[in-house]
Amino acid sequence: MGAFLSSPRSGYLACTMVVCIWAFWLIVSRIGATSTLTIYDLAALRYGISALVALPFVIYFKAWKNLPFQRIVILTFLLGPLYILTVFSGFIFAPAAHGGVFMNGPVPIMTLILGAILLNTAIEYRKLAGAALIIVSSAVLGFGASGFMLAQSWIGDLCFIFGGLCFAVFVTLSRLWNIKTLDIFFCGSVVNAVIYVPVWYFFLPSGFATTEISLVVLQSIYQGLLPNLVGLVFIAHASKTAGADVTAAFMAIVPGFGALLGVILLSEQMPLTSWGAIVGLT
Repeated sequence: MGAFLSSPRSGYLACTMVVCIWAFWLIVSRIGATSTLTIYDLAALRYGISALVALPFVIYFKAWKNLPFQRIVILTFLLGPLYILTVFSGFIFAPAAHGGVFMNGPVPIMTLILGAILLNTAIEYRKLAGAALIIVSSAVLGFGASGFMLAQSWIGDLCFIFGGLCFAVFVTLSRLWNIKTLDIFFCGSVVNAVIYVPVWYFFLPSGFATTEISLVVLQSIYQGLLPNLVGLVFIAHASKTAGADVTAAFMAIVPGFGALLGVILLSEQMPLTSWGAIVGLT
């Protein structure tokens, strides 16, 4: 079992799980951002609930003991309110399809560049060509999606690109710093909850009072548990075992999988070019 967990195969499995989590997250976040809940509510659920789950582990194992202060600051920022509120804002200005295209599509090329800078890894031509194919396929998929109006959604698209950059830096640092599960629990959940939740409670607008309980439960489970705890742990593990570039390449499958979910769950229509783009992404 130990040999499997340290092998690239476990990294590939973790990548596959992350793709599923992130593709559903695009749809769930779009629903939440356009509901009576505010984006500040969604962020509060993300950090508050994940912190409640993570706190016992953080305290028991003293997760802060071996973490340099500078590393705590950087990880907290990359996984913090600025990142997630910017991404949630993107769903207000642009449809979920844009999130998959502009947040996940550029991640492979960003990770290749960051890997060359921070990890001193050589940029192989085949990986560069693969990253270029992913970007082109993502663009084709996005422009082929119904309602893709760049002139009306550029603000949201910029938000998604910023989110993709934060994600690419996190993936690269996961390999450089050998980020562990407890590091993510402490910085991504507990520290961010301590910083953000009081500010949200006392100063930021909320829509909980007018929101159906079923939607609150859905957002609580998905925002609080899956991406911020399970997903980030899988990403860190995949980056260490399969490699940061491989992890980023897997994430580029998210736009295609998200589009398929749109067809299945939301009865959206996709032209033939979009199906071809999905093949290119895969």
